[in-house]
Amino acid sequence: MPSTPGPAVRVRRIYDPPEPDDGLRVLVDRLWPRGLKKIDAHIDEWPKALTPSTELRRWYHGSEGAYEEFCRRYEDELAVPEAAAALDRLRDRAAEGPVTLLTAAKDPSRSHTSVLERALAAPGR
Repeated sequence: MPSTPGPAVRVRRIYDPPEPDDGLRVLVDRLWPRGLKKIDAHIDEWPKALTPSTELRRWYHGSEGAYEEFCRRYEDELAVPEAAAALDRLRDRAAEGPVTLLTAAKDPSRSHTSVLERALAAPGR
């Protein structure tokens, strides 16, 4: 039996201009990106329940934060009922068409977006 492709999810920086194949544009940062006007962001959703908590974000960007531990703690946060429900909704939307996760992170591959991207690719709970 052929495998079905996973949801079409990609990660882009919020500062990059929108592209026609972005599909649903979802801001996944808790704070609004610096220097960006809301009218220029072209976002469709901003589900703050899917963003790392303020405490976790501060810990990660402090002197103690290690990426692997950050990922583990963020996965725990995504298991909380409100976040899990938001994740399921976004997973359903991704099954319908492309979703672009938007972040202001300078290196999205070492940010929460890589964890979120993996979580969206995993089957729902």
